[in-house]
Amino acid sequence: MTEAADPGLIQRKLRLLMELRRAGIADARVLGAIEKTPRERFVPAAFADQAYENVALPIDQGQTVSQPYVVALMTEKLEIGDRHKVLEIGTGSGYQTAILARLARRVFTIERHRELLQEAEARLAALGLHNIVFRCGDGSRGWPEQVPFDRVLVTAAAAEVPEALLDALATGGVLVAPVGRHPREQRLRRIRRLDNGFASEDLGAVRFVPLVSGVARAVREQT
Repeated sequence: MTEAADPGLIQRKLRLLMELRRAGIADARVLGAIEKTPRERFVPAAFADQAYENVALPIDQGQTVSQPYVVALMTEKLEIGDRHKVLEIGTGSGYQTAILARLARRVFTIERHRELLQEAEARLAALGLHNIVFRCGDGSRGWPEQVPFDRVLVTAAAAEVPEALLDALATGGVLVAPVGRHPREQRLRRIRRLDNGFASEDLGAVRFVPLVSGVARAVREQT
């Protein structure tokens, strides 16, 4: 059922937006992008009635679509401008990608699960978001052919931010990523590239799936 067909979804979305504001999300552009993006299209049908709850939800391949507050926080802290070129590591169902695409000039997104990537590409095209370039690959290696990026967003946690992603930042660029070897130790970090190095800021505790190197084998190759 689409949001247009279910006024209840609209009310739940409005409640979520109010909750995000109360939690400290103040960027009107970020809140507007969330308002325009139908999260129910990015979760399995069995969880559609929870699409506007402020919780992470499971998707295919053992992945998750992040809690709306975390999506909003990471996006706000990324400080995206409408001329920015953004690299996203971990497309997942494409929900975070959709938010980024509504704010940036162009988004380059990498996903290691080909099935997830193909589904996200179709989903985002159906929403009329065409400023996105997709790649199935190892996100820890970045996208060397397209560097530098004004902004980098990582939606999976590693013990340290991969050097390739730091190197991908333009001077003055910003990277936001969860960092920590174990889920209970993960911290959200914002890293700025300066003329003479990097400056890092702790944004609080988070919990993400691990950043895994390599490309996942297709299901048919695993059976």
